[in-house]
Amino acid sequence: MKIAGRVKNIEISGIRKLFESAGPGSINLGLGQPDFDTPVHIKDAAIQAIRDGKTGYTNNTGIVELREAICEKFARENHLSYTSEQVIVTAGASEALHLIMEALVETGDRVLFADPGFVSYAALASIAGGRPEGVQLDPTFHLDIEKVKEVMDGARLFVLNSPANPTGAVESKETIRGIVEYAMDAGVTIISDEVYEHFIYGREHVSAAAFGDDVITVNAVSKTYAMTGWRLGYLAAPEEYITPCTKVHQYCQACATSISQYASIAAYTGDQSPVAAMKQEYEARRDLIYHGFKSMGIDFPIPEGAFYAFVPMDQPLISRVLSKGVVIVPGSAFGTNAPDYARLSYAAPRKTLEEAIQRIQSAL
Repeated sequence: MKIAGRVKNIEISGIRKLFESAGPGSINLGLGQPDFDTPVHIKDAAIQAIRDGKTGYTNNTGIVELREAICEKFARENHLSYTSEQVIVTAGASEALHLIMEALVETGDRVLFADPGFVSYAALASIAGGRPEGVQLDPTFHLDIEKVKEVMDGARLFVLNSPANPTGAVESKETIRGIVEYAMDAGVTIISDEVYEHFIYGREHVSAAAFGDDVITVNAVSKTYAMTGWRLGYLAAPEEYITPCTKVHQYCQACATSISQYASIAAYTGDQSPVAAMKQEYEARRDLIYHGFKSMGIDFPIPEGAFYAFVPMDQPLISRVLSKGVVIVPGSAFGTNAPDYARLSYAAPRKTLEEAIQRIQSAL
């Protein structure tokens, strides 16, 4: 049987492989998923939508009430001005990234992103026919503006992810401004993946679209409101990109789940205190993990955002940690520049993290 080469040559995500192979009694720190429950007022809104019979197809780009709520969120939190016609509601941020790649990338176009970086960027660029290219980070896991400039000319897209997966790095306002302004001069579209924006510790979140017009902002309710399984994300873009992205969305998805859309209105317009509580807990867990590794003599840049620690571990140590029943993700899953690292998610209860630290200590 014949398989398309652009798919045949792509590996199944190393994160999912490890997640699905975890044995009984394992501590799974491999998957980037909040361990909190979706806030009650959001679940109540979904139940009410079901009772009200709001279970059919919606507009391709999403119900207008949600798109307006998203625009209000952008104005309130990010100081960005979008209209509802500039927003497409998608099945998670993953679909939003897919739509952009399919709509904007021609065969052979260069797509740039941080390496180590989120696993989907390279795969989606390849599926779209593009040429994925990782940009090496500095020793603190941040982007080096000068290195970015060296490779920017002639590229089609640059994916900017801050706070970053897998490193937890948060880029400064100066770095984001510098990259965006150079990209605008070079004719490169910026994709700003901001799904972890609410989980930042001691730093400030800055949206790339504040510094240029040719920027597509991608976000989701998944991480912010502990709604990963609801599969609800979105993109906000210049109007010129909405029609081509909608064409792809229309034929692969039609619309995001109606119930999730109504729940997400409640997420953005309702009580935000659960988000603050989750952030506070994640920061405490970050400190627990960081100091736990420091006590073992393992040092690394302290995560500034998201809920990941990117820890130096060679392959033999990674294997021993896995054999002790702690599921972590090798750095090789996130590119070519950090094979002797591993990503741990600290989206787990503190007692679980303490047990994981003890098992890792025994692996050492």
